[in-house]
Amino acid sequence: MKQTLNVQISDKKEYLIQISDGSFEELNQEIYELTRNQKRLVVISKRVYKLYSGDLNFDDEEFLILPDGEKEKNYKNYLKIINRAFEMGLTRSDVIIAIGGGVIGDIAGYAASTYMRGIDLIQVPTTLLSAVDSSVGGKTGIDLPAGKNIVGTFYQPKRVFININFFKTLDKRQFMSGLGEVLKYAFIEESCKYSSPLYLFEFLTLSCDKILQSEPHTIIRLIDYCLKLKVAVVTVDEKEGGLRKILNFGHTLGHALETITKYRKYTHGEAVVYGMFFVINWAYMQEYINYAYYRLSLDLLNKYGFKPLCKQYPIERLVEIMKKDKKATSSKITFIIPSGKKQVTEVKLTPFDVEFALKDMENSKK
Repeated sequence: MKQTLNVQISDKKEYLIQISDGSFEELNQEIYELTRNQKRLVVISKRVYKLYSGDLNFDDEEFLILPDGEKEKNYKNYLKIINRAFEMGLTRSDVIIAIGGGVIGDIAGYAASTYMRGIDLIQVPTTLLSAVDSSVGGKTGIDLPAGKNIVGTFYQPKRVFININFFKTLDKRQFMSGLGEVLKYAFIEESCKYSSPLYLFEFLTLSCDKILQSEPHTIIRLIDYCLKLKVAVVTVDEKEGGLRKILNFGHTLGHALETITKYRKYTHGEAVVYGMFFVINWAYMQEYINYAYYRLSLDLLNKYGFKPLCKQYPIERLVEIMKKDKKATSSKITFIIPSGKKQVTEVKLTPFDVEFALKDMENSKK
């Protein structure tokens, strides 16, 4: 089964996303045809290299293997990519291929966007999370100790190849992390302004068993739905000047949790889910949504086994981190919150308001 989506950013920015359960031989051939006359630097995660290097038709000298984990999305590894590209003699006519999860995609994308002021980039996401999120839309970057994705660019790939056979070796936690990001799209569907209803909320509810069992056609359909929504947003707002902000649903608190735990306690999807619980509760308390939709929202998250955050962290520290979020203004912290069924809106809260909301969340658990 194969699905193809076209991303039309502008007259000069257009690329294809291919979602497939085809063989690795087919993937190799498609990449070869696309890069026939180019030198290739293949940036790949250590885990993916161990599992799949024998299935991927690249020469050994084309590989640059990077360690796994969010903490590896740093300036040191960025320079490794740049130096390796220079040593290989890559020019503006050549290509960097990112094969791995979101960390590899982000850092390799950032390197491609800055090496000689930009060379071709091909994304080959190997996790559900990176397939529905970081591989599409052009966000690239590296982290600083004080915050996530503080350094980065908007840089669109030449092509995205999503082959769900890579997902077969994901452990349950990583697969569920991807589902955390998937669930985000259910809450923002109508605000994405896609051309026709996709009924993702209902699809996630009715197809839960097949999704949790990783039934191939269901997973391809799920990715297709999510990316149709993301592409609808990105083609209107490439650089997050307006509509694209809705893709940050759950991310403001989520990124703060990742930062305060130094990216070692929670996966990205887990942190985003905790952020979603927070904004859903806040939206209900502030009467942005009614009780029926509040319960429906919690029921969907619970259906996939997700629960609100039970661990407590210093609220003042969380707020300080959120104040440095790239979406924050000088005096306000930005949240995307539910405003109706499958709809969200942007709100800007003072640090005091956020502290009060976090304390209220903690008190509600007691």
